[in-house]
Amino acid sequence: MSSLLANLVPLFRRSVIQLSAARNYATPKAGGALGGSKKKKLGKLGPVVEKKVIPVETDTNRLVNYVCGSNILKQGEDIKIQPNSEYPDWLWTLHVGAPLTLEQMDPDTKAYWRKLRRMALQRNNKLAKLKKF
Repeated sequence: MSSLLANLVPLFRRSVIQLSAARNYATPKAGGALGGSKKKKLGKLGPVVEKKVIPVETDTNRLVNYVCGSNILKQGEDIKIQPNSEYPDWLWTLHVGAPLTLEQMDPDTKAYWRKLRRMALQRNNKLAKLKKF
């Protein structure tokens, strides 16, 4: 019996050491869990952003003859406006006003059916929000 006990004591000690080593992974670090308190303190609204002042073009000749603000590069200049004959014909037929209603659109066009489908989806989503479980 004593030999059995003598064999179990080293096994018991080894298992206790292994268990204690396995439990050390969850202990917090001395400086805090995230590596210390090096947070930047911000105001209530976040960091202050400086507003950029964009220069406004006041030269009337330049406003009439160039597309001001079209050059996004540091070098070069804005695009010069050309006569109407230089632009394609479809450009002058584009609708630039308020969006057309379904009654104003032609049912033979793809845009009509897209708008109709979109309106149906929006209606179904509103009805689904009203429905209770």
